[in-house]
Amino acid sequence: MTQTRKVDIVFTDRDLWRIAVPLVIERLLITTVNLVDTIMVAQVGEAAVSAISLVGTANALFLTIFMALASGGAIVTGQYLGRRETEKAGMSGGQLLLFMLEVSLLIMGVYYLAKPFVIGKVFGAIEPDVAAYASTYFDIVTLSFPFMAVYNAGAALFRVMGDSRTTMWVSLMTNVINAAGNAILIFGFGMGVAGAAIPTLVSRAAGAVVIVALLRRPGRTLQIKTASLRHDRKTIGNILRYGIPSGVENSLFHVGKILLLSTVALFGTASVAANSISTTVTSFHSLPSEAMGLVMVSVVSRCVGAGNMERAREYGKKLMKIAYILMLCGGIVIRLLLPLILRVYNVSPETEGYVRILVTMYIIFGTLFWPSSFSMPQALRAAGDARYTMTVSVVTMWTLRVGLGILLGRYFGLGVVGVWTAMIVDWCARSILFITRFRGTKWETKGIKE
Repeated sequence: MTQTRKVDIVFTDRDLWRIAVPLVIERLLITTVNLVDTIMVAQVGEAAVSAISLVGTANALFLTIFMALASGGAIVTGQYLGRRETEKAGMSGGQLLLFMLEVSLLIMGVYYLAKPFVIGKVFGAIEPDVAAYASTYFDIVTLSFPFMAVYNAGAALFRVMGDSRTTMWVSLMTNVINAAGNAILIFGFGMGVAGAAIPTLVSRAAGAVVIVALLRRPGRTLQIKTASLRHDRKTIGNILRYGIPSGVENSLFHVGKILLLSTVALFGTASVAANSISTTVTSFHSLPSEAMGLVMVSVVSRCVGAGNMERAREYGKKLMKIAYILMLCGGIVIRLLLPLILRVYNVSPETEGYVRILVTMYIIFGTLFWPSSFSMPQALRAAGDARYTMTVSVVTMWTLRVGLGILLGRYFGLGVVGVWTAMIVDWCARSILFITRFRGTKWETKGIKE
């Protein structure tokens, strides 16, 4: 049964901004440091860049799984916090950390066993030097899976407490360790790919240790008091009930994006380069709305736990307004900086023309539809309506973004522009379905089960 006793939950505008701003900064820092990271790794050579890109693309699938499960656990914890049941919130937080550690160790073990298949078959017919680099990077970075999983769980718990400032500083620490380690090991010791992999492992380990240590400190809204190895079946069941649909959704979404990349590769070098540059540039545009989605999980889950659906709706709408304002401002800035960005990339006139079209399309339609496509469903997930968001996302992704994208790009001759047009159609469909769901009442009955 879900909670029926209604508790008032109040977040002032200042509270919402206090949660949101560090998350925006954190996302911006991660994206910027990763960009610098890539530039440093490029000094090792094209084979190294290719190897790291291949392994990174494969590993991103597991990162989405860890983030989805962490988010599911945070929703459970947030609803307990909304009920003012801090002991249960702490217990569910501890269960989440234990569960994430166990799942990540299992995935790591299976992944190591599958290494010959991944490098030999999944990556395709790659050059021997690329395969050798990929093997080295794979061996080292895969060791970081448990740390990555635990960190994501801990960061999600801090966010659901409304303390995004702590995760911002821990994230900054880990990214500085990674970037500094790359600079020292690649340029100072000439360690090549290993010099790029070791700092990744060390930084993720440091992040996991620090985030767990901070969760155990007294005086917080949520505290992990004891490290129990016993499982609470109901808590784990709730985590899975929220986490598995999101994990399936994110995994299939990731696979669909990979398939579309292979489709874009058929359109020629200019299209591939334009797609890559435009994806990098527009990722900065969606950062604020991504952050609002994380805030949505923190705020709405606590309102739902308190049985106060009026507040859940109120804050959901308010956060959507903030997301739209930030997307509009970010779009204007990116469009004004686009000529400078294109000069930095120094691409061909054909590629530049594609980039201008794609980035402009993204700014206009992303501002209109991205928040309702990706931020709003976070409110539904926070209320426990994860199966609906999974169904909508998977169906629209594979029928519209993938199916229509291939149709427009390959068979109607629109190329990369057709693929991006299909993406916008996907956003429109998602927006209609998620807005309709949010305006209804079915999502209000999906809270944690006792």
